[in-house]
Amino acid sequence: MERRLLGDSGFRITPVGLGTWAMGGDGSFGWGPQDDGESIAAIRKAVTTGINWIDTAPIYGFGHAETIVARALDGMAAADRPLVFTKVGLVWDDALRASHCLKPDSIRREVEASLQRLRAEALDLCQIHWPSFPPGAPAPDLEEAWAALAGLKQAGLVRHMGVSNFDAAQMERIRGIAPIASLQPPYSLLMRQIEDRILPYCRQHGIGVIVYAPLHNGLLSGRMSRERIAALAERDWRRRVNPAFREPHLSRSLELVETLRAIAARHRRSVAEVAIAWTLRHPAVTGAIVGARRPSQVDGFAGAWSLSLLDDDIRQIEAALPPSLVMMELVAGKSH
Repeated sequence: MERRLLGDSGFRITPVGLGTWAMGGDGSFGWGPQDDGESIAAIRKAVTTGINWIDTAPIYGFGHAETIVARALDGMAAADRPLVFTKVGLVWDDALRASHCLKPDSIRREVEASLQRLRAEALDLCQIHWPSFPPGAPAPDLEEAWAALAGLKQAGLVRHMGVSNFDAAQMERIRGIAPIASLQPPYSLLMRQIEDRILPYCRQHGIGVIVYAPLHNGLLSGRMSRERIAALAERDWRRRVNPAFREPHLSRSLELVETLRAIAARHRRSVAEVAIAWTLRHPAVTGAIVGARRPSQVDGFAGAWSLSLLDDDIRQIEAALPPSLVMMELVAGKSH
């Protein structure tokens, strides 16, 4: 599988990485019940397919996803072991109430806890999960937090530093303190807000971009139907707060999927591969994070890196995108 250089990190990553959000199971913004055995099998399947990086976070199942990653990689030969990217900034209390904190002491505790759960000596890439939370709130602690991460990198606990959900102005605030290896923003056919300023900024400053939700949380996978959406678990956050899974957006989104299905048929590929390849075609995008809940799903997207969409494909996709869809967000007006 092709490898692309991630910013100034020196990491050469495959264009597709595995996301573990759903592997956290129930919890804050959870995806409903999840079988740990299926999660472990999906991770191992991704590695054998050639994917060389995994993205996770402490908040995914309140530490559970990181623990599952460690179990999946246990005993794996060093030469086969993928890079593991995680995050800091979202914490929880004994009652599992999530909150946001970027104070240096909190960041150090999070890093140490992630190292323990992942059974690692250092975090390959540690990202600030959100500049503020709820999204859009003031972000007064960015400089302090970035300096704290730089200190942990100097101490050898973190190999490289990245950010997630930052805008260009927020990256500019911290870039002079220490280099930003990568940005992790949402990006899909239904979420294109980063195209105007954020992607050009990253390209100008040599910041790698690993986009999340390229399938818009499964909606663009080609496997989602009204019946399947109606059957989502009660605690699945998509059913509760994702506007794309409700009218008036749902009908138009499913119509777009049928356009992708026609293109996929021409290329003898899956609908998911077409949607992911659309994000990978952007010159500023280094890789796309795609989540899986079982090993069979990996087969449906791992080959997206080798699909080159034709100009006619792009024109057909653009024609099928009504303006009301192309600025979609994931959660109550903000992406998660």
